[in-house]
This record gives sequence, structure tokens and C-alpha cells, in this order.
Amino acid sequence: MSSRWLAVLSIAVACAATRPHYGGTLKVQVRDAGETADPPQKGPGMADLGGAFNITHWEAGRRAVYSADENAAGGRPYLDSVEIEMARPLREQSIDFKVGRADVIELAANEPLAGRRVWSSSPVRVMALAFGPRVDDARLREALALAVDRAAIHNVLLQRQGEISGALLPQWLSGYAFLFATSADVDKARQLVAGLPAAARSLTIGFTDPAVRPIAERIALNARYAGLALTVAAPGSNADVRLVQVRVESSDPWRALAGIATGLGLPEPPRAESPDALYAAERSLLDGFRVIPLFHLPDIMGAATRVRGGPGITHLGEWRFENLWLEGGRP
Repeated sequence: MSSRWLAVLSIAVACAATRPHYGGTLKVQVRDAGETADPPQKGPGMADLGGAFNITHWEAGRRAVYSADENAAGGRPYLDSVEIEMARPLREQSIDFKVGRADVIELAANEPLAGRRVWSSSPVRVMALAFGPRVDDARLREALALAVDRAAIHNVLLQRQGEISGALLPQWLSGYAFLFATSADVDKARQLVAGLPAAARSLTIGFTDPAVRPIAERIALNARYAGLALTVAAPGSNADVRLVQVRVESSDPWRALAGIATGLGLPEPPRAESPDALYAAERSLLDGFRVIPLFHLPDIMGAATRVRGGPGITHLGEWRFENLWLEGGRP
């Protein structure tokens, strides 16, 4: 066979291998428990999957199944269905992914990404410290804000994923996040702590996501250098300060800020019609250090090699699976 025909054959085989196929079930795993009695109406992966799928099965906190909408506005999806397993710890997701029991999983921000097929959103999650009502001395809150070494945590524990930030809104959305201070100042933190009663210098830090425990432990270590006795609390306990994550739910800056404020228990900001007004509203929310923003992180998902098409998430982290197909699926 001539080299010309071999080249033509190679192209034909390559095209056949990458041609979209109809059929198959995409298996997805997430940490979110999704414990509502009825299916959620919005949220990454827990809605109508871009209008192309309809939910056909819902087990609160366990499993959801979405089936292809034959009359979807953009045409029928290639996949027959999407099956979502909920409340799966990251470690279990990773194991199932390696043995082929999952096609798409969440990846922690500190996981090595080299050599993996990943989908990443813009930085859409705000990681912050949120104080409970017992911590009523602003000097203590400011001291902890100054003690946290964001750069070290970002470089080592987060593997430089996402962005260091002292703002609620990410830079890509507001354009001014860089104006909020992020540098540690241990000397000033010690000065603030020195003016506190000894009993006020001890507090606890809690978290809900086990994946962030190393970050909580590093923050506790930073606090000790400033003279604070910050202890990592047992999961589920009522800690004085919590390491939390809140999503950016809108590409409209004011709506996004209002949603973040609600998620962090802050008052709703006044309507902002200009960048200056938006900045002033955000600055007002952060006065008093009731909340300390630390990082803006992306959603990162790993996709198996048999998953074709994509990426399967938007810059806001919304799932878009209508143009995905499975290699080896029904032609």
C-alpha cells in the first residue's frame, strides 16, 4: 500500500476515533451532599445541566440521574444520561476514578495537575475566615488577619492554584481586588495581641471540608507566632472562627457580592451602580475584620480519557455536558 493511501487511512481512523457518538452514561462524583428533599434548582451540576438534560431520579444526599432531553433547544445531547454520586470524599473519588468507576471527579486545589486531563473554571470560590459572635474584639480579629501567611499557604498547600486575595470579589470580576491588603505583618499582630487580656488570646478554628484541614493547621501555626493560641477544633464543633468557602454565583459584580455576603452571614450591601460604589460597599463589608478573605480558588475537575469533547464546565463552574460523548459509546 502506498504511503499516500496509508496517510489517508490514518486520517480516516483518527476521524472515526474522535467523531461524537450518541449513547452512554457519564458517571460523575461530587463532595456536595445535596440533602434537600427535592432536587436543587440551581448550582454547579445540580440543575438542568444547561437545559439539555432532565432529572429523572433523585436520592437526597446520595444519587441523582439526569436523562438527555430529546427536545433540547441546542439539539439532543450525545450522552444518554448523567449519573451523579454525592457525598463522596475526594480520596474515594480518586480511587473510583483510577479503577474506572467514575468518569468525572472533583480535584482538590493542592493536587498535582501535571499529566492529567482537567477542566478548570475561573477563580469562583472565596476561601475566608469567618468569626462567630463570641469573638467581639476587633483587635483580635485584625491580629489574626495580619498573622496569616497567605503566600506560604498558596505556594505549598494550594500548589499555587487560584489567587491570593484580601477581597471578597475576585480580580477578574471586580478589577480592584488588588487594592485589598494581603501581606502578613506579624510584628503589628503581636502589638495588637499584647493589648488583649490573656483569656481573649485563645480561640478555636473549625472547618467543614476535611480537604482544608492542612490549611487550618497552618493558620493555627501562623497565629501562634503572633501570640494567639489558635486550636483546630473537632469537626462539627462550634468553633470561634471557621475556614469556609463561598461561591461566586453571578457574573454581575453587585449580585455576586450580595450572594457572597449572604453566604458569609454579612449584611446585604447597598446597590452599587459604579465601580467606585461597588468598591466602597465591599470595603464596608470588610471593616472590622468580621470576615477575612484569603484566596480565590477555581473549580477543578478531572475527566477520564474516554470522555471526549468539552471542557465540561464554564468559567463560573457551571456544568455543560451536552457536547460531551464517551469513546466506545454506541455509534
